[in-house]
Amino acid sequence: MTTTTDRQELFHAMLTRLPGELAFGEEDPGRILDRYYTPDIEHHNDGIPLDRERLIAHARPARKNVLAVRVEVREILVAGDRAAARFTLAADMRKGATIVTEIFMFGRFAPDGRIRRLDSLTRTVPDA
Repeated sequence: MTTTTDRQELFHAMLTRLPGELAFGEEDPGRILDRYYTPDIEHHNDGIPLDRERLIAHARPARKNVLAVRVEVREILVAGDRAAARFTLAADMRKGATIVTEIFMFGRFAPDGRIRRLDSLTRTVPDA
């Protein structure tokens, strides 16, 4: 069983480290995801269900197209087995564009401290 402090650290790490690890890491994307998520992860992004295999598939194009990624966590809250965050993710693309997305994310932890379910809503914002 993990503590709220452990879960807050894991959730913050998932928000801030996971995008870079997936985009620029040498490690297999499945192994990276397994550090943060349970194998039966349920991630609904803007209503679209993404299981572990779809999340892995999403990482492959990022490794080819992203030059840099930045995450700014604006708010984070962890209480018991639930978490919520509001953050922005900026991705500099090979073709010159920067895509900035504001994300509102709600999660549930498994007993081992990894994320079991995520629901996120996103909106693209102008690059400042």
